[in-house]
Amino acid sequence: MKIIKKASPNFDARDGVLPSIILLHYTGMKNAEEALERLTDEAAQVSAHYTVDEGGNIYSHVGENYRAWHAGVSYWRGEKNINAHSVGIEIVNKGHEHGYEAFPEKQIESVMALCKDIQSRHDIKHVLAHSDVAPTRKQDPGELFPWERLARKGIGLWPSDDAPIVNGDVFETLKKIGYDVTDTQKALIAFQRHFVPEVFINGSEGSLCDLSIRRLGALKAQMLA
Repeated sequence: MKIIKKASPNFDARDGVLPSIILLHYTGMKNAEEALERLTDEAAQVSAHYTVDEGGNIYSHVGENYRAWHAGVSYWRGEKNINAHSVGIEIVNKGHEHGYEAFPEKQIESVMALCKDIQSRHDIKHVLAHSDVAPTRKQDPGELFPWERLARKGIGLWPSDDAPIVNGDVFETLKKIGYDVTDTQKALIAFQRHFVPEVFINGSEGSLCDLSIRRLGALKAQMLA
């Protein structure tokens, strides 16, 4: 796996925290050049550990032993300093504002290879979307990202459709999984964006369909086992 060095000055110390999260983003910019320029611009005050472009090229910006600045205001399972706990990967895609589109095959292959490589060095417990940790602010990498495919390769989790529907407080379950449920509707949509992308095809995101409840219960069982 070839990695191209393109250093960013935007990082600081992890203060002894070891990464336990891989956090995936899309760049949300018009092209890779624009994204790479911003991620390496000191004035922008943002960065990630890696960027993967549409052709599958991998760029390294910040060493994994340092904290890159990619998560912003965020939360997962009571932790608010997500930058310190994560390795951040930016995936070049125009995003919802500039013409969101499917992720090319070469790009996904490189993302999976990079995630597996990171997992070989760190005790990664969660592979999350930016929208998972910032549901009121972010949508990336979005409902077109192939999360189930990554889970089949051992990168993150995917809930089974065979799980029974579990009765109970849906939003309490989202909270137990890890979501910030201050805005319950946006927390549900963030969960669906990652784990129930089907609802975005028919425009029913935000509704409590049986599939959402079933996958929510299955994911809870997997994560809290």
